[in-house]
Amino acid sequence: MLKIAYHPIYKYPLPDGHRFPMEKYELLPQQLIHEGTCKAENFFEPEIPNDKHIVAVHDPEYFYDLLNMMISPKMARKIGFPLSEDLVERERIIADGTIKGSEYALKHGIAMNIAGGTHHAYSDHGEAFCMLNDQSIGAKYLLNKNLAKKILIVDLDVHQGNGTAEIFQNNDAVFTFSMHGVGNYPFKKEKSDLDIPLLKGTTDETYLSILEEKLPQLIEQVQPDFIFYLCGVDVLKTDKLGTLSMTLTGCKKRDEFVLTTCHKLNIPVQCSMGGGYSPDIKIIVEAHANTFRVAQNLYF
Repeated sequence: MLKIAYHPIYKYPLPDGHRFPMEKYELLPQQLIHEGTCKAENFFEPEIPNDKHIVAVHDPEYFYDLLNMMISPKMARKIGFPLSEDLVERERIIADGTIKGSEYALKHGIAMNIAGGTHHAYSDHGEAFCMLNDQSIGAKYLLNKNLAKKILIVDLDVHQGNGTAEIFQNNDAVFTFSMHGVGNYPFKKEKSDLDIPLLKGTTDETYLSILEEKLPQLIEQVQPDFIFYLCGVDVLKTDKLGTLSMTLTGCKKRDEFVLTTCHKLNIPVQCSMGGGYSPDIKIIVEAHANTFRVAQNLYF
């Protein structure tokens, strides 16, 4: 059975006019159940994880400053959300969804998190709507538990996974791969193990041809026994924070290629949703829902 992390806290109330589309976290599970792709029993509710799993990745001083609402105003502005204890609790619960999802993926081949993909969170600070790096926490959890020896992080959000690159810059057990818009945020890029910057206006055909060539080569080179897939839908032409020109069909084909590759090679994969900022919320939900449809059809 496809296991999907979801908690009501994922939809966190934001001030009117805030550009982050929080409502997608409520609408996406409703859509998947409504159309019959998933049932209520597909979803599990993550909890607050043990702090030790978080501080295995994040600087303890930073993490406890977050918990105690002692983050500086400048650091809070970089995160981009009005900080509260509930917001930090939300971020911890999202991380647990990815931790538990990675365990489910080991059993079932794949698992999903309705939220997550918080790849702009560095070891010692947060930025761009990210405070705790869920897939980095999940990867370190698997390594520390000896549940994986070599991990590949496939980050196909339109923005570079700068926090993830920083966290694992000196860790040979994790290979970071980011394919992103060249002129897009973050304007100062970190160095992933493999970065593929894409020109403004990159279309489905170009994007897919690069991915279909590079990903199999990378898997052959890295020989991962686990993959974390960040499947942001801000690659769409309609996205107001993106620079690429992909269609809904192209975005779905991207997911089909990545997940089919994992399935065929029998490599467990955990998927976190990442970004999506099209002005029409229906497009965001449809693009994310396609990832779940692909997973359900392929694995179950």
